[in-house]
Amino acid sequence: MSARTDWPAHLILILGVLLFIIPLWLVLAGSTLDPAAISRGELSMIPRLAGLRVYRDVLVEGAPGASPVWRMLLVSFGMAMAIAVGKIVISLLSAYAITFFRFPLRMVAFWTIFITLMLPVEVRIIPTYSVMSDLHMINTFPGLTIPLIASATATLLFRQTFLAVPDELMEAARMDGAGSWRFLKDILIPVSSANLAALFVILFVLGWNQYLWPLLVSTDPKLDTIVIGIVKMIGTESDTAWNRVMATAILALLPPVAVVVLMQRWFVKGLTEGEK
Repeated sequence: MSARTDWPAHLILILGVLLFIIPLWLVLAGSTLDPAAISRGELSMIPRLAGLRVYRDVLVEGAPGASPVWRMLLVSFGMAMAIAVGKIVISLLSAYAITFFRFPLRMVAFWTIFITLMLPVEVRIIPTYSVMSDLHMINTFPGLTIPLIASATATLLFRQTFLAVPDELMEAARMDGAGSWRFLKDILIPVSSANLAALFVILFVLGWNQYLWPLLVSTDPKLDTIVIGIVKMIGTESDTAWNRVMATAILALLPPVAVVVLMQRWFVKGLTEGEK
């Protein structure tokens, strides 16, 4: 009886997987075709092995008007890592301070962080750009990452996790000679391992997909991210090398997918240890 009730769920899951895989497969197959055939709408679901050399071409040469793809992938990876690690470190320390330390205006600091949830990057992008310009950080890698490394959402998630830790545990750690740093390193970070893994994946993908801020703060082709590079590859419909655009799109998917697959193990491990 249970096997019968599982069939609808399995069917829905299979349909969902097909909805995601078929477009990706079409892009993969299209990247191996002739650009003229793609412009005429003559797409094939069967990749051509001879056309796979386009991946080597875009990695080394890129496309007219764009940097080599290897450079754009490197910039995007560095930007995503800086944003993810920076957000986690700043959020972890700020949540730790707000939860376990008693200092003047502590709750004012917390609510100030909370209010910033209503101010996304798009709302504060003009003053942020002005600050970066005054600091001479336009067309620099720090200018790409520093304005994006603060996260109110991550701070709130860590604070909720830390609130579940009893104060007696901190007092016991102090009686055993553990200082504030050791309490954070040996107790709170392991307790938050599931949050750390999940947030890293989310924040890495968020940083990887950034478009508006890199578009404004960087005009140097050497600082083009992979998302900006794909847009630059697309000219008019008649002169766009669509096979190179599709190949670049496939290459742009690989790092986020790899991070999700690798960090999934740590995420499950964190959940298991949390239950213990």
